[in-house]
Amino acid sequence: MPPLPPPQPDGTRQLLQWGGAIMGAGVLAALLLLTLLGGFSPTGASTNGGWFALIVALMCLPFGGLLLTLGVAKWLRNRSLARQQL
Repeated sequence: MPPLPPPQPDGTRQLLQWGGAIMGAGVLAALLLLTLLGGFSPTGASTNGGWFALIVALMCLPFGGLLLTLGVAKWLRNRSLARQQL
């Protein structure tokens, strides 16, 4: 049986990299908000930097989570397809 050709790049690696990076930025912004930038209350952040961190966290966490979820789903699909070919 001939060896399998190398898999064609389908963007899975880029989805995982960028999803992880964006999620990391969101987590970092949330941690900075809670520790160094005054925290937040039911009415919002306490400082201007806190507002900025809150906005970044609220943008990065959902979008990064979606990218990371899609990347993991594609990775699992590629893995199962590779096992089926064996």
